[in-house]
Amino acid sequence: MDSLKRRRDRIEAHLEAVLDGTEPTQLREQLRQVTLSGGKRVRPTLTVLVCEALDGDTEQATEFAVGIELVHNASLVIDDIIDESELRRGGPSAWTAFGHGPAIVTSDGLLGEAFALFATDRRAMRTVTEAMVHLGEGEASELLTRPVSETEYMQLARRKTGALFRAAAELGAIAGDADAHTVDAFGQYAERVGIAFQIRDDVLDATAETERLGKPSGRDADLDRPSIVEVTDLSPAEANERAHTESAGALDALAAADIADSQARTYLEDLATFVVERER
Repeated sequence: MDSLKRRRDRIEAHLEAVLDGTEPTQLREQLRQVTLSGGKRVRPTLTVLVCEALDGDTEQATEFAVGIELVHNASLVIDDIIDESELRRGGPSAWTAFGHGPAIVTSDGLLGEAFALFATDRRAMRTVTEAMVHLGEGEASELLTRPVSETEYMQLARRKTGALFRAAAELGAIAGDADAHTVDAFGQYAERVGIAFQIRDDVLDATAETERLGKPSGRDADLDRPSIVEVTDLSPAEANERAHTESAGALDALAAADIADSQARTYLEDLATFVVERER
C-alpha cells in the first residue's frame, strides 16, 4: 500500500501547488481550508490508477486528478449549504466557517481552478461538463422530485455520485490516450463504484456515530433526505447487499478493459471492495 500512498501524496502536493497560486489571499485560504482539511482522495486516485493501467501520461493524469478533486470539493460546499450541515471532515463546513456568501464564492473558485486544468484537452472538458450536468440534475431531483422507489433512488445515485466517479476514471483513460471503447469500460466500472460508495454512505449515515464519520450522522432521516434506507424498505444489511452487487458489477466492467499494468488492475479491484467495506 506504500505505492498507493505515494500516488496520493503526489496528488496532494500538486493540489497544494494549484491552490497556492490562487488570488486574492483570503480566497486562497478558504480554498485551502475546504480542500486540504482531509478527504479520502478516492476520485483523483482513481484517475491516476486508470491512466497507469493504460501505461499513459501520469503527469497529465495528475492534472486531471487534481481538477476532479476540486470539482468534488466544490460540490460538497454546496451540499452542506443545502443540508445546513455544520460539520465536514470533523471540522466546520465552509458556510459555518465563512458564511453563506463566501462559501458560494469558494465553491465557484474551486470550479474555476478545476476547469483551468481541463482546458488543455477537449475530451477532458466534454467529460467533466457532462458530469456536471448529471450532478446538477441529481441535485435538482433530490430537492424537487424526490425519489420514492429503489429504481428512482438508483437513478439519483448514478447522477449525484456515479457521474463524478465516471468522469474521474474517464479522465484517466483520456490521459492514457485510450480509444472510446476503453474510456467507456472504465467509465462503467467507476460509475458502479460510485453508486456502491453512495449506498454505503447512506448506510453509514443511518448506523455510524458522528465521531467515527467526521460529520453528523442521522442527517438523512433528520432532513427527510432520499437515502436508500429512507426511500426503500431495505434494512441497512440489505442495502449493503445492494452496494456489494454494484461493486461486483464494477469488477465485471473492469474485466472488459484492456489493462497493461497488473498492479494498477489490483488497486482498481481493491477500490471496488474498499468503497463497500469502509467505516467512514
